[in-house]
Amino acid sequence: MHLLVTGGAGFIGSNFVRKVLTGAYPGSATHKVTVLDALTYAGNLENLSEVASSPNYKFVHGDIADTDLVNELMPGIDAVVHFAAESHVDRSITGSREFIMTNVVGTHTLLEAARRAGIQKFVHVSTDEVYGSIDEGSWDENFPLLPNSPYSASKASSDLLVRAYYRTHKLNVNITRCSNNYGPYQFPEKVIPLFISNLMDGKKVPLYGEGLNIRDWLHVDDHCRGIYLVLENGRSGEIYNIGGGTELTNKELTELLLEASGASWDMVERVADRKGHDLRYSVDISKIESELGYHPEVDFESGLAQTVEWYKSNRSWWEPLKQDK
Repeated sequence: MHLLVTGGAGFIGSNFVRKVLTGAYPGSATHKVTVLDALTYAGNLENLSEVASSPNYKFVHGDIADTDLVNELMPGIDAVVHFAAESHVDRSITGSREFIMTNVVGTHTLLEAARRAGIQKFVHVSTDEVYGSIDEGSWDENFPLLPNSPYSASKASSDLLVRAYYRTHKLNVNITRCSNNYGPYQFPEKVIPLFISNLMDGKKVPLYGEGLNIRDWLHVDDHCRGIYLVLENGRSGEIYNIGGGTELTNKELTELLLEASGASWDMVERVADRKGHDLRYSVDISKIESELGYHPEVDFESGLAQTVEWYKSNRSWWEPLKQDK
């Protein structure tokens, strides 16, 4: 199988590419992978250094909204796994145009090229944020989309485009919606690597409001394994939630990171809450469990410890990224 992986130099996409090319999934070692990535601030070719010499790997530097380039790449591709996205909520609040261009226009460009080329499978990687906020219980895949930030609205829009290409053009698509990811190679603007790296440098960490917002945490290895299960066996047109099963308030997460870093609450700086800050996310993963045999394997305690250790051991990877901000 020849995969086109968009955003494959980013945090989650590069994890998926590394796992595929090193044979971490059944049958994946023989797959060919073409990575298409614009190498914006969050894309980094160092994330792919482990597999850069693989004969089954090819990198293309380009924009998913570049119609000519995407049309040129699509023939000969069997399946598209679409990670590429602008994904930081705070950035979408201060300037949303790039989010619309990448997440909506870029997704449309890929779908249209995939339709024309007769691609066998199109997996669109989305987010639980498209559902909005939920006070209790968990969202299943039939819950209405109620996004509350420009970022989540752009992802919900792209989800609807993917659905439309299934319904109208019979393109074989799947949509995955994940909870908050963590793990190695995550860009240090995100909360876990930001807090770890700040504390390593003796800098304070910002905590929004009272820190009572709740997120479900999913290790990137589990997320990518779930995506591969969907790629291989997901039913055409279906949506699959992928979660980690560990819900924490931001305050609880901060406490764990302080403890792991040997720091105290003196290192926490309370900051004004984010505009439109969703209180709680929680996905019901019973569908992907029952249909595809998925379940999270990385428990949060060990996953967080391993992540902290990775950032401590890889200062040379993240330090230049923080200096460039």
